[in-house]
Amino acid sequence: MEVVGQLQKQFVAYMASLYREGFLDDQFLQLQKLQDQSNPDFVVEVVSLFFEDSEKLINNMANAFQQQVVDFKQVDAHVHQLKGSSSSIGAQRVKKACVSFRNHCEERSLDGCVRCLQVLKNEYFLVKNKLETLIRLEHQILAAGGTIPLLS
Repeated sequence: MEVVGQLQKQFVAYMASLYREGFLDDQFLQLQKLQDQSNPDFVVEVVSLFFEDSEKLINNMANAFQQQVVDFKQVDAHVHQLKGSSSSIGAQRVKKACVSFRNHCEERSLDGCVRCLQVLKNEYFLVKNKLETLIRLEHQILAAGGTIPLLS
């Protein structure tokens, strides 16, 4: 069981760093609390859906800026949707990037929007890497016969 203990310690430390660095907020803890024996892959499923949706939305935004006439309303709708889904999984820094992005959409500022899209992409890929690492750790703990420690 030594391996499990080590992995669990690593998991707790990693989770703590994600909160400290503002990648995740308490909403992610709420998701983890919903995961149980009857639904052991709940967090992985929710996070995977978040990845799929986010990548679709980010591509849609990027495409919108390639058009001759940019439909800021449409872009704003995509940003709003991404803000909602990042909020629901607790991806705090992505959510914050969406908030300032929406302000630029309201101002119909192409330069501002393009800059925000870059920031948003960076934050999204950062949190995606962090969550993938977290999920790998979870799998290792479960594979070693352990349980996922919950942060309170």
